Amino acid sequence: MRSPPATKKQGTVIIEEMTGQEIKSLLQRATVGRLACSKEGQPYVVPLSFTYDVVYLYSLTTAGKKVDWMRANPKVCVEFDEISATNNWHSVLVTGTYEELTDAPEHIAARDGAHNILSKTPEWWQPAYVKTVIRDKVRELKPVYFRISILETTGHKAIKQAS
Repeated sequence: MRSPPATKKQGTVIIEEMTGQEIKSLLQRATVGRLACSKEGQPYVVPLSFTYDVVYLYSLTTAGKKVDWMRANPKVCVEFDEISATNNWHSVLVTGTYEELTDAPEHIAARDGAHNILSKTPEWWQPAYVKTVIRDKVRELKPVYFRISILETTGHKAIKQAS
């Protein structure tokens, strides 16, 4: 294996685990995460807006592949990151369980709570209320509120150390 080319001010990059507080702080700042779900052994990843609230991630989306797959297999994970440079980044992975917040009476309070939490973010309603065209077909605007029960969080960060 070849070493990377030398630079004038080359420093060492250290990758460390993030503390619980650092993870929480990133989740509070983050707006877009990469949702990973799977069905019949096939993974699927899509960027999506989320809002963090202590034990849940909340989101609003349109009905489609990701929702169908999460209904079939509610085990999901979401990755959030902040990247300033190749030697300065933070990445958090949330593992959890999908729960759809339908119009059913047992979900009304949770759905209203999700709406209140999500509506604090600018343009929170996108993409659920935005015209979507896939393969020349206009997708029906059918919003789906959901939350992910957070089971575990992990995080790593890269920090450039001066040489």
